[in-house]
Amino acid sequence: MLDSSKTRAELNRLLQERNEYPERSTAIDAQIYATFERDCAILVLDMSGFSRLTIRYGIIHFLAMVHRMTAIATPLVQLHHGRVIKQEADNLFAVFPTVQGAIEGAVDILKGFAAVNTGLPDEQDLYAGIGIGYGKTLLVGENDLYGSEMNLACKLGEDLARRGEVLLTEVAFSQIEAKPEQWERLALSISGLELIAHKLKASPAATPN
Repeated sequence: MLDSSKTRAELNRLLQERNEYPERSTAIDAQIYATFERDCAILVLDMSGFSRLTIRYGIIHFLAMVHRMTAIATPLVQLHHGRVIKQEADNLFAVFPTVQGAIEGAVDILKGFAAVNTGLPDEQDLYAGIGIGYGKTLLVGENDLYGSEMNLACKLGEDLARRGEVLLTEVAFSQIEAKPEQWERLALSISGLELIAHKLKASPAATPN
């Protein structure tokens, strides 16, 4: 299990020290990396269609669906040795020791949503897109994380993945023994950033937006 014992207060102390003593920034940066940096897979889930649902059904409907999403996703993240870091609006952020664990967690979450949807009215159905990255990440306490692959996973999950899709960054994809027939290579562009992603073809419940 990934360590979460290093606190926000400790990071803030080091950042304040860095601001006060810029001549020591290199040494302080090294201390920050040594204290907080971990190699991990990052999963970013973004629920689909929530702006429309909130406008139509109101904020309490929105909050109830987010609660259901979190209740379904959290035990499935844990089942694959991951940890939910935080939930913001209709997004969920989790970390895993391996990319394979993150993929398996993502697939199980989407399957869980699909199973629940069979017994719900359409306006309560859960859909999501998921982005997965891998790399050196600053894990701060129980509920924060920072890093380049974190940012890319957010781009994939929040902006580029359609509902039911699982997208991997290039680095994340390089960490698995991938069968070519199971993945589609995509050249994507967002906010002036050109990037390559890999889409899991067999992702459950993949449907057009």
